[in-house]
Amino acid sequence: MKRILLIILIFTALTDQAQTVKIAAAADLRYAMDEIARSYMKTNPGTNVEVVFGSSGNAYTQISNGAPFDIYFSADIIYPQKLKKAGLTITEPKLYAIGRIVIWSSTLDVSKGMDVLKNPKIKIATANPEHAPYGQRAVEALKYYKIHDQVEKQLSFGENISQAAQFCLTGNAEVGLLALSLALSPNMTDKGKYYLIPAEAHQPLKQAYVLLKHSKGNKTAFDFCNFIETKAARTIFEKYGFTLPQ
Repeated sequence: MKRILLIILIFTALTDQAQTVKIAAAADLRYAMDEIARSYMKTNPGTNVEVVFGSSGNAYTQISNGAPFDIYFSADIIYPQKLKKAGLTITEPKLYAIGRIVIWSSTLDVSKGMDVLKNPKIKIATANPEHAPYGQRAVEALKYYKIHDQVEKQLSFGENISQAAQFCLTGNAEVGLLALSLALSPNMTDKGKYYLIPAEAHQPLKQAYVLLKHSKGNKTAFDFCNFIETKAARTIFEKYGFTLPQ
């Protein structure tokens, strides 16, 4: 009897493991991915999707150092490509969306576009360009409009784009260079307004995902990637302002 119980416990543990997928996701996906995960779990009872949000660069470093994630959703395809080159993935990186950057504020007139940033008395929040793709593109946009040197000392960097948005919501920054997906989120849409920075002002935010080696044998991880390609998931990405690949 004890042997039978042990077999049952081992089988249950293996089954539970196979039904859980652990995801590292870019911070701009905080609301979109949460909604997609809920939709997936609703249509696939018994599965469990755990998502950890942060900057793409930091997630890349964690995965490179052995963090046990099954899928990696990056805000820049370059990081999944590096993981592929390092032999840490099962699949090729796949584009899932193109992100956009906005100027967002709850107090300033953002309809002025980039000119609103020229006020020397304001703080400007964005993500740390050292490891966050949205922060990198924000700096590119400032340089494109030749105002980076003028506002450089006014920049306040969040660990990721979600933290930068919090700086704006809490009043620690008057304006932010943020992800459109966050500006359209329930947490921000009724608290301020945004100006969409023209796409030509920075390199495109080609966002891609990849199945990692840790997911080997995890059916849920493969199923979730298939779900990302469905109309249900794509509709959610569109809801949060992402441009979808054909």
